[in-house]
Amino acid sequence: MDALLQIDKLVVRYGEFVAVDHLDLTLAPGELFGLLGPNGAGKSSTIRVLIGQNPPSEGRVLVAGYDVIRDWQTIKPLFGYVPDRENHFEEFSGWENLRFFADLYDVPHSRIGECLAQVELSESAHLPVRAFSLGMRRKLLLARAILHRPRLLYLDEPTANLDIHSCEVVHRILRALVAEGTTVLMTTHNMKEVEKICDRVAILCKGRLIALDSPMALRSQHTEHKVDVVLSNGQRLVFPLDQPAQREELSQLITAGGVVSLQTREFDFHETFLKLTGTVFE
Repeated sequence: MDALLQIDKLVVRYGEFVAVDHLDLTLAPGELFGLLGPNGAGKSSTIRVLIGQNPPSEGRVLVAGYDVIRDWQTIKPLFGYVPDRENHFEEFSGWENLRFFADLYDVPHSRIGECLAQVELSESAHLPVRAFSLGMRRKLLLARAILHRPRLLYLDEPTANLDIHSCEVVHRILRALVAEGTTVLMTTHNMKEVEKICDRVAILCKGRLIALDSPMALRSQHTEHKVDVVLSNGQRLVFPLDQPAQREELSQLITAGGVVSLQTREFDFHETFLKLTGTVFE
């Protein structure tokens, strides 16, 4: 399928500092894509270009074939955006906040109730936002972003400050949107979240793309294929599973009843990030 979002050799500079360094990404329609990396990796700088806040220093961005600079007025109605910091009208209710944006996008007011229900804010719809909890405020941002049924949705740390149930609500909404053909790009520093809901993930470090694949493929590529074993005499051993002789020795120990504990190695994203970049994920 044709790319809905295409990022070609994107560079973002702030003076002499390079925040995004020749980034290439292509997102298909109906894909939930994670942009993963620590603070300072270039995730938010990339988003700022996508939402028209900053122009690219070099490279180009295309949305549905339209250039983000030259064709901005065409692109603007195609996407929704959930920022990492809230920007609600505090004195307005949740419903009134959404009405303002509904009128901007010429969306019928009946859609407001649908979006509030999706994020479980129906009962709080007419309370002033200043009375909302942090989690309610985050969910109102999502309701606002999906109000006009965008083809492309950008989310900057969408589950920050959310409890477990609210995270599940957001994840369910995102997967439903993707099932309907919406393309979702979310930034996060949470590998577990990426593994749970994303189709693909790009890992950034210091503005550079260092890995791009499905979460399952990254797990398969970078999980240590070893087994930690404790014997009945208290001895601790490690058996590499990719070596036939080691597998045979482990099998013999198990058959003889000499193993009291056996545990496979789990995927450790922080170790993987250190291996790929030489730096610690913070």
